[in-house]
Amino acid sequence: MLDVPLQRDAGEWDELRYETFGPADAAVGWLSFDFHNGALDSAQCARLRDALRAIRARPPRVLVLAGGEDFFCNGIHLHAIESASYVEGGSAADASWANIQAIDDVVLEILSFTDSLTVAALRGNAGAGGCFVALAADRVWAHAGVVLNPHYKNMGNLYGSEYWTYTLPARVGAGGVAQVMGHRLPLLAAQARALGIVDEVLADEAEAFEAAARRDALALAARPDYAALLAAKRERRARDEAARPLAAYRADELARMQRNFYGFDPSYHVARHHFVTRKLQAWTPRHLALHRT
Repeated sequence: MLDVPLQRDAGEWDELRYETFGPADAAVGWLSFDFHNGALDSAQCARLRDALRAIRARPPRVLVLAGGEDFFCNGIHLHAIESASYVEGGSAADASWANIQAIDDVVLEILSFTDSLTVAALRGNAGAGGCFVALAADRVWAHAGVVLNPHYKNMGNLYGSEYWTYTLPARVGAGGVAQVMGHRLPLLAAQARALGIVDEVLADEAEAFEAAARRDALALAARPDYAALLAAKRERRARDEAARPLAAYRADELARMQRNFYGFDPSYHVARHHFVTRKLQAWTPRHLALHRT
């Protein structure tokens, strides 16, 4: 058993659950994080970060990040952030800053997980920072019904963090970044696969996906060239770190986010309030009303 309460009886529910399966010399770890509506507040991010650290102490050959059944992940918890503004002495800007730092810590753990090959298995949809939690893994698998929203601009021109400026260009190329981040429309799994955001679409429906993901994770762990794959991953991470440290990507992203949270333009705070309170748009958004351009 791990030191943190991740492995538990089937009848005992928790947001975090971890199991291992497969042969001892080719084990697969399956980490579920079933947070309500896929959103993670600062405390939930800290729990997920600590779970990843605990698993890393006894790494499986392949670690599958399975998210939740309905949502893989939707990034920071906008409702929890909004509630901070109603607490005496509270600050939605401070809550936003704490939450983005906390989810960045989660992504950093995934990017630094060089003792295993990692897979993001999207059983459900992913949005905003949750997409980039997935992209921190070595491979991203989904089923055909998964919808991704890998952008932030609809939330008051939020710049975004979660190391997206490192992981996204590596998948779509420098020329594809503007297309993905400026698109502002949902992507089906097949579209995301064509862009390079998703590596494999393993099933047509969610019901068949988990079994397919478990099967393919076992096959990946048992590959005869596994050692070479892991060595290549470590070499690539070391080479990237030497070229530009992850800390530099994070610092640049957070400098933009600080302006979103604390700057003179309140667009993020207005958009978050409207999103949380379900207020209707005053007009059709510009990215939908293409005739305006």
